[in-house]
Amino acid sequence: MEMALVIDPGKCTACRQCELACSYRHTGEFNPSRSRIVVFDFHTKGRFVPYTCTQCDQAWCQQVCPVGAITNENGVKVVHEDICVGCKVCTIACPFGTVNYDPASGKVIKCDLCGGDPACAAACPTEAIVYTDISVQGFEKMRKWAERVDTAPQAGGDLPPAAH
Repeated sequence: MEMALVIDPGKCTACRQCELACSYRHTGEFNPSRSRIVVFDFHTKGRFVPYTCTQCDQAWCQQVCPVGAITNENGVKVVHEDICVGCKVCTIACPFGTVNYDPASGKVIKCDLCGGDPACAAACPTEAIVYTDISVQGFEKMRKWAERVDTAPQAGGDLPPAAH
């Protein structure tokens, strides 16, 4: 079973509980600027999008680290603070902008899925962030699409030409 964070921006209310829970789990303080998840506020659209590392298979951050501070541990790309020199090369390499420099520590920070118990998902009151088996996600998306789309043929109009 492969677990991952699944984010549904439509459920996000920008309460920022995920940011607080993440920063507290990793630093012992409620400081959103040190969180590994960020809620982007698209105020002109009235939308909020929680955003964090997707644990890429390519993992450019890991590939460019000159000191090998980012390792792959069961699919999770983990930054080892004791090895990281704070050069920020990984922040440039990440195409999604989810590896960030933490001035307080002088190191880079990124989501490590909290060792398999993501604080952000546990803290999210609307389930905009859930930690789930990703093999089920494809089926779940198809089920939701099927519920939204009426695929039943309409009398006369939607039947194949041979059926008329």
